[in-house]
Amino acid sequence: MICNITIMADTMTHDQLVDAFTGGLAPDDLPPFAGSDRLRPDGRPRPEFRARLRRIPNLANAGLVAVVFAYPPLVVWAAVSLDHPLSWIVAFLLMGAWFQRSLTLFHEAAHRLLFSNRRLNDFVGEQLIGWLTFGDGTAAYRKSHAQHHRDEFGPKEPDFALYARYPIPRDSLRRKLVRDAVGISGWKNLKPPLVGLFVSGRRHRALRFLSGQVLIFALFALAGHPWLYLLLWLLPWMTYWRVANRLRALAEHGGMTRSPDRRRTTHDIRQGFLAKHVFLSQAIGYHLAHHVDSGIPMANLPELHRALVEDGYVVPQLTHSGYWAFWRTLVRPAT
Repeated sequence: MICNITIMADTMTHDQLVDAFTGGLAPDDLPPFAGSDRLRPDGRPRPEFRARLRRIPNLANAGLVAVVFAYPPLVVWAAVSLDHPLSWIVAFLLMGAWFQRSLTLFHEAAHRLLFSNRRLNDFVGEQLIGWLTFGDGTAAYRKSHAQHHRDEFGPKEPDFALYARYPIPRDSLRRKLVRDAVGISGWKNLKPPLVGLFVSGRRHRALRFLSGQVLIFALFALAGHPWLYLLLWLLPWMTYWRVANRLRALAEHGGMTRSPDRRRTTHDIRQGFLAKHVFLSQAIGYHLAHHVDSGIPMANLPELHRALVEDGYVVPQLTHSGYWAFWRTLVRPAT
């Protein structure tokens, strides 16, 4: 699919690509929103409300960072101590979920919302978390992600191909998820920095990437279990997290389209207990609220979401009842 879109991009205008490959799940019957005492007509909070929502909870975020760094050694310690087949399975799954949790903080830092002190924000979120979680600790993601928020599905959208063409046939979605689950997608992401070690101009970033993984491996080795780097670090990232990350991304924008109305670019999915505490974390599932105003810390997204619902910006037909219900819409009915 990505190759087909890339090839067609050479012969089609971007507007033609948008018309041809997006919008399969975008709602067409949304009533106009005139605004309210709290919200502008485009959903953004008005100045007084916005100022309160934009306060960064530094202390709470410091606690989240502490949990993220304490999580892996605790999981590894428990698995080694119990040394039971079930404990290894649970540890594997927990480490896969850890990548989602830690990269949520990385995403928050990319928006400069993790800490109000910019140097601390960039060091902890981008340079440290972004480095250790199979990255190079640079600002590259922040710059790319800014294009995503500036114009969803626009000419510089970095994930256009990921979100395009939905709904798709069931076997097509199955193939994508299988590629994720067996590590093929993970290898595609892992290969470029490894190849970059031997390419002039890319070697510095590749070495930064590799140094982070050498450090993680060294920590496993110092703990006396170097092989656990594969079982409880590399493999969860290459398999479990790839599946979860695709499903998360599709739940945010899959099948939507380019529009000044954020209700047509971003899905709204009801956040149940498992969604908020297992599949996702730190309120990042309130993704429509995040795209309405990307300068609001994740801790305050539930409050903005409530205002969007109560004031009429989010209407009932816009909201999916849950993630399972949404994922079923990604599959095109058989004919």
